[in-house]
Amino acid sequence: MDRAPGTSVRLKLTLSYAGVVMLTGVGLLAVVWFFLLRYVPDVIVETMMIPDRADLLAAFAPKAALMLALLLIFGLLGGWMLAGSMLAPLTRISNATRLATNGSLSHRIQLEGRQDEFRDLADAFDTMLAQLEAHDAEQQRFAANASHELRTPLAITQTLLDVAHQDPKVDSGELVDRLQYVNNRAIDLTEALLLLSRANHRSFTREQVDLSLTAEEAAETLLPSPRTERLRPAHSHRP
Repeated sequence: MDRAPGTSVRLKLTLSYAGVVMLTGVGLLAVVWFFLLRYVPDVIVETMMIPDRADLLAAFAPKAALMLALLLIFGLLGGWMLAGSMLAPLTRISNATRLATNGSLSHRIQLEGRQDEFRDLADAFDTMLAQLEAHDAEQQRFAANASHELRTPLAITQTLLDVAHQDPKVDSGELVDRLQYVNNRAIDLTEALLLLSRANHRSFTREQVDLSLTAEEAAETLLPSPRTERLRPAHSHRP
């Protein structure tokens, strides 16, 4: 999603920190000012050699302004460094997110330090990346296994069609029956692969399977028919 550029969070935190420091400084100076006014008369007698409020204001105002300027500089610098330190984990999480978006699922944040909100977020993100990486590897293995398993019935079908094409006298009924059998096996295999793809979701019922029967059916499927066996030497001489 395209968004218009805005003020960074670090700058917002810096300005917020500086604003709090300035408000605190103004509040303290106001308290000091009103406390001093209690002991300084508004109008003095000419014979009394004591400062009045005008003299106090002339002496207090420049120092108060200097103090506020120093507080502003301290608030901005301190807030900028403090915000940068606090947002450093968030920057690492953002960088890891960009890498994951580009396809790099092996990267981990591994945020060090004591547990807090940022550490919890980084640990949760690392866990999510690990799960995504495992899921991606599983999908790749599944695709490779599916392509390998589906190649067998397709090869058998192609062999039967080659036999029918080279021998016009082939029994079409036998060919259709065998193609139908191979096609049913391919359908069963596809359904099994789809069931395997849902294995992580636990959306199936486990049951015991007799592998000897499965091996026997596979052997019967792969055994060549007599007509295919007869044509095999002719295939071996093909370029």
